[in-house]
Amino acid sequence: MTTPTADDKGQAPAAAITDDEIFAGHHHGKLAVELSRPLETQRDLSIAYTPGVARVCTAIAEEPERAKELTWTGRLVAVISDGSAVLGLGDIGASASLPVMEGKCALFKRFSGLNAIPIVIDTNDVDAIVDTIVRISPTFGAINLEDISAPRCFEIEDRVKAALDIPVMHDDQHGTAIVVLAALMNAARVVGKDITDLKVVISGSGAAGVAVTKILHEAGVSDIVVLDSKGVVESGRSDLTPTKQAIAADSNPRGISGGVETALDGADVFIGLSSGTIDPELLSTMADDAIIFALSNPNPEVAPDVAARYATVVATGRSDFPNQINNVLAFPGVFRGALDADATYITEEMKLAAASAIAALVGEELAPDYIVPGALDERVAPAVAAAVEAVARV
Repeated sequence: MTTPTADDKGQAPAAAITDDEIFAGHHHGKLAVELSRPLETQRDLSIAYTPGVARVCTAIAEEPERAKELTWTGRLVAVISDGSAVLGLGDIGASASLPVMEGKCALFKRFSGLNAIPIVIDTNDVDAIVDTIVRISPTFGAINLEDISAPRCFEIEDRVKAALDIPVMHDDQHGTAIVVLAALMNAARVVGKDITDLKVVISGSGAAGVAVTKILHEAGVSDIVVLDSKGVVESGRSDLTPTKQAIAADSNPRGISGGVETALDGADVFIGLSSGTIDPELLSTMADDAIIFALSNPNPEVAPDVAARYATVVATGRSDFPNQINNVLAFPGVFRGALDADATYITEEMKLAAASAIAALVGEELAPDYIVPGALDERVAPAVAAAVEAVARV
């Protein structure tokens, strides 16, 4: 492995990409099936298909667990979506979301060596989605849920996890949360603050906001204030969904009410996970050496150059600024580690281990503009996989 270059760190601005280049890069899709064994002779054919394949089918029928050994199931991830919450695009439907799912599968192969298949389901009905996933699950070793709108995504993930004995993860929730925690660990080091002492404001109570809130609690952050479009998510409100009621019960220890202006006063950290914008002047009320993660993509809650006027560390979801919070740092390694360990579940401990592994790779190069490795850093997926596998085997 090599030391990350400026390009790896996401600090080199990308050249403008033309529409012709984009559409050419997606022509006939980004995926293909390739043979892993030769199929050149009659003998090859007899082994791969009839009559030899019958021996393998019989072995699996007698010992179903051998499917992981004798098929690609044990190294195959299903990337599943209904296209209802595609990043930056919203509810565009199943077919229109397929290029994103193909891209996700390509990232799995590129960074973890795992095969992945995109599956889009043409319904928003929770029962139908869960039933479909459960019925096709024998084909796969793990399930990556993707771009499913909240609050439906919570129920779908919970029900699929309960029904299956293979790793299941909604990446928009947990992949984001893992990388945010890794970045915050290192941002806290940059500003010389203990992560457990930070006052954190999270704007957004959707899939990512809920998961980030949970993982920060697991990491020891106790002072978290969550905002939705109506203000602070707090127990005094009568309009909260069950998910937001749970957030209210576990956050806002100082009992803050009101809007973003109240929440930001004296806060150490602002994490934007919504599609809204924020008045930059409000950031001036934050604590000294503030940390701002404006992660809405493609348009951050506040422009990074503006945020830098008020904060020591700034991160975004974009690739054309330093400190990109990119889920590709998490999900390939998390699934690889879980499958390597033959895990049946992705636990909170695995997610925390993944975050710590990502943060540790920055090492002595830590700086305000380098708090997480770049998306193309070859060290990341193996380090995350090893950390997750180690926890899974305990």
